[in-house]
Amino acid sequence: MRALIIDDSRAMRRILRGIVQPLGFEVSEAGNGKQGLDQLNALDDVELVLVDWNMPEMNGLEFVQAVRADSSRQDLKLVMVTTETEPAKMARAMMAGVDEFVMKPFTQDILIDKLRLIGVADPLSSN
Repeated sequence: MRALIIDDSRAMRRILRGIVQPLGFEVSEAGNGKQGLDQLNALDDVELVLVDWNMPEMNGLEFVQAVRADSSRQDLKLVMVTTETEPAKMARAMMAGVDEFVMKPFTQDILIDKLRLIGVADPLSSN
């Protein structure tokens, strides 16, 4: 299983890596949506993408829209991990095709619970 973490903050990528690696994911990283699309196209085993909204070059919403425009990627799980809490923006992200929304700051338990909800974390694991 592979997770792709897309965030312009190296520290946030490190935090997210520390949460999903123990769940059994190999992790790839990108600093913006454009790099994320390049990574996604280069890898054939990505099951989960954790993507920030506010990034340079291509933001998270644009990334989600590009991924969902590809019919072969409809099963890819997309989680928006962001500081955006405005209901209208959350609705736009959900309509664009994100599977879940995690608001920063968050705890490890919150993220793992969201991953369980979308079926990418083992509900019986101790993590």
